[in-house]
Formats: sequence, C-alpha cells, structure tokens
Amino acid sequence: MTSHWSINGIPLVLGGNVFGWTSDEATSFAVLDRFYEAGGRMVDTAQGYSVWAPGHVGGESEAVIGNWLKSRGVRSEMRIATKTGMFGKPGDLAPDKVADELQKSLERLQTDYVDLYYAHRDESETPQEQVAAGFDALAKQGLVRELGASNFNAERLRAITDITHASGMTGFTVLQNEYNLVMRDEYPQELQQLCLERGIAMLPWFGLAAGFLTGKYRTRADLERHNRGSSIERFFDKGLTVLPALDAVVSETGASHGAVALAWLLRQPGIAAPIASAREPGQLDVQFEALELELTEDQLDRLGAATS
Repeated sequence: MTSHWSINGIPLVLGGNVFGWTSDEATSFAVLDRFYEAGGRMVDTAQGYSVWAPGHVGGESEAVIGNWLKSRGVRSEMRIATKTGMFGKPGDLAPDKVADELQKSLERLQTDYVDLYYAHRDESETPQEQVAAGFDALAKQGLVRELGASNFNAERLRAITDITHASGMTGFTVLQNEYNLVMRDEYPQELQQLCLERGIAMLPWFGLAAGFLTGKYRTRADLERHNRGSSIERFFDKGLTVLPALDAVVSETGASHGAVALAWLLRQPGIAAPIASAREPGQLDVQFEALELELTEDQLDRLGAATS
C-alpha cells in the first residue's frame, strides 16, 4: 500500500490556512503565483479554514484557491489537498457526512476532484470500517485521487490501514501530523516506523512552529510586539531550549533560522515535504532557502538533541 504521493516540482507544500484570513484574495494570489513560479505544485487547505476568524464560516481558503486555479488555468498542474472533520466531532467521519462535505469543497475549489483528501481529525464514534468504506467510495468515484489521515496516532492509523488492506479498499497513504524542532510528540518513533514500513508519506504541519522557529521570538515582549502571542505561546517555553542549537547552526551556515528548521525537517525519517504557509510573497524566501541548504550529520544530530 505504498503511497502514490510523489514530489511534483519542489518538495514543499504551501499551507493555505492564511488565505482569505490574514491574507486577502489579492495577496493570496501573489503568494500562490510566486510559489507556482518557483516550481511549487502542491497546496494544502481544509474545509474548516478559517472558521476561527470572526464572521467566517469555513471554506474561505478553499474559495480563494478555487478562484486562483480558475483565473490562472493551472488546475491540471497543481496537487490540491483538502480535509474534512476539522474538530473531530462525533460523526464527522461518517460516510454521508464526508461525501457531503467533499461536494461543498469541490464547489469552492471549482474542480471535480481533489488530489488528496484527509480525515482532518480522528473521531471514535464512527467505526473505522465505516470511515474506510466512506473514503474508499469517494476514491472509486474518482472524486479523490489519494487518501490521507491527519492528527492520527500510530494505533489508529495502523488499524485503519489494516482494514483497508484486508478488504481491498483504497488505503490511507499520507499522514499529516504536527512535527517540528519544538513539537515532536505527534510523530513519535512508533509512528515514524509505521509510516516507513507501510510507505505512508508524512507531510508535517506547522513546520516553523507558527513562526517561532524564525528566531524572532526571544521574550514575551517579542510576542506582544509581533502580535502573535496566542499562536506562539504554546511553543515558547519549550522552544527557548531549542534556540541555542538553532542559533549555532545558523552561525555556522549563514542560513536563516527558518531555513535551518525546515532543512532539518526535510531530513527526518518518512518526511516527504513540510507544509508551511506564507502571508505574503516574501515569506516564501525561507522555504526556498531551505531547499538549497545542506546540513551536516553533526548539525542534524545537535538540532535533534536540542529538545525531547
């Protein structure tokens, strides 16, 4: 059940969570244009983006991406990933619910298929046999090209892939969990090994820890100055233990903090490509820089040992 996921263009996935939220449509188009021009061919979004913003109902990001795809005429070149069941509420992964939400996503994205469709968050009320059957039906209808699991642990991911393998259903061959230099609990060794054994491609979210790993947050005054306190706070205390090692590698390489963090991520077991967003085109510089950065084994080891 090896994943069909392969890198088309550069090994980066552009996170779409900011589109239609902190990036208006014009700015989002500029980000997408620059990503495309640099060889980027995969964009990640979700039906729930950006329901957390006042006045938003979800689907704003998909709508912006759909408008961009139509205006640029590049749908066939792009790999579009979206997700259903953002909050993991009971019944979110029931077949009828998943199929209904996919139709809404397809309308917003202005396409008749998505390249990768995720169960955004696990939920235990719907039996996994039903979850697997519901997603398999969408794949067999040609509405989705590949299936992914997001925010699943090793036990649950193993169980659902066992079910699909035993029954001949379409497998879940991509995982999207949080993983970065600061937060590593959601991609522990057991889960890494499972992904490697079963050919599951890992596309980690929050590769830059919501921007903490750019190195500009050193004190809580920095959080207030950049108006990012709420999103950075949970990384802050643990992240401070990572910064000395990150600073050292930055000094040795001359690279930016964010590029070093993403270059480390690209070298970890099972990682196919990191997901990172950009509110404006210039923020893509860090992502592109990471692709050119070669870290030594010693540097990788020191970064890896910086937190546990």
